[in-house]
Order: sequence, then structure tokens, then C-alpha cells
Amino acid sequence: MGWHEIRNLGWSAGILVLVGSLALGLPAVNAALPAARPVPADRPYPLGSGVTVVPPPGARLDVTTSVPGRTLFVLGGVRYLLVVEPFDGTLDEAAAEVRQKITANRGYQVTGPEAVTATRHGVVGRLGGYSSPGRDGRYAVFLARGLAVQVTIAGADLELRPALSALTTSVSSLEFPP
Repeated sequence: MGWHEIRNLGWSAGILVLVGSLALGLPAVNAALPAARPVPADRPYPLGSGVTVVPPPGARLDVTTSVPGRTLFVLGGVRYLLVVEPFDGTLDEAAAEVRQKITANRGYQVTGPEAVTATRHGVVGRLGGYSSPGRDGRYAVFLARGLAVQVTIAGADLELRPALSALTTSVSSLEFPP
């Protein structure tokens, strides 16, 4: 074996070590970083398109799934998802779309009648409940200025019940751009 072959073998081994360290090191770093980060509960959090909400105390932002227009907060074992999107229809159509999204999942069903609700800023919406295997949920939808905000809240009954008051307060803090 000549000098060039030994040099190539050395470089190949070095590249193999580099690729191996990346393959093992990056997943380890990723696992060490928390997926949920705390958010302040004393100021509005931007959801996208100028819409804001004040998160409930103790909520954490799931940074793995949250992007502008889709925000997931986690409060213990309760998932609090807010989706902001342009919408040209009526509030009834927006509510029907949320119900369809819920019932499109196997085992999920809307429970009970819908109720009229409003944010503390006066934006009227619809509020309802749903169930899924092992979890209960609430949904709400609000429509203002061509933007719909779809809210879904889900968790095991033992975790959801004590969190509902804080979550309801948070939902009522939704504010649309002027």
C-alpha cells in the first residue's frame, strides 16, 4: 500500500467519524432540548395575522409544532391549540368546519349543543364540546375582519376540569387586529 492509499484511508476514516458523530450527536442534542418552553401569562402572545391571546398561567409553548398561524400551548397534560386563518364565510360556516375537522378523526365526536360565546373584546363566536378515546375536549371558533380563530382544548378529564377556568379566561382574551 502506497502513501496515497494510506492518506485516502485516513481521510475516509476521518469523514466516517464526522458523519458518525453527527448521526449520534444531533439526536442527543435534540433530545436534551425541551419541546415546550414557558410563556409569560401576563402579556398577549402573537398567534399570527395580528391576532393575540394571553396564555393561561403555567402554559408552555410547544415549539416543535407551533408556527405563525398555528400555536400549541401545553398545560400539564392538556393541549390548547389555536389556529388563525383567513376565512371568507360566515361564523356558522367556520363552526361547521371546526366540527368537521374534529369528527374526521376516528373515534372523535361532537357532544351536546353549541353555545354562543364572545371574547372580552366583543368578538362573537361559537363554543362546543367533543370527546375522543380517553380524552374530553372543548372547541371554539371566532370570526372577525376576515380571520377565523379555531380553538381546540383536549385532555384527560382529571387534568382538563381543573384547567378549564384558566383556559376559558385565555380564550376570552383573544384579540383581533383593528
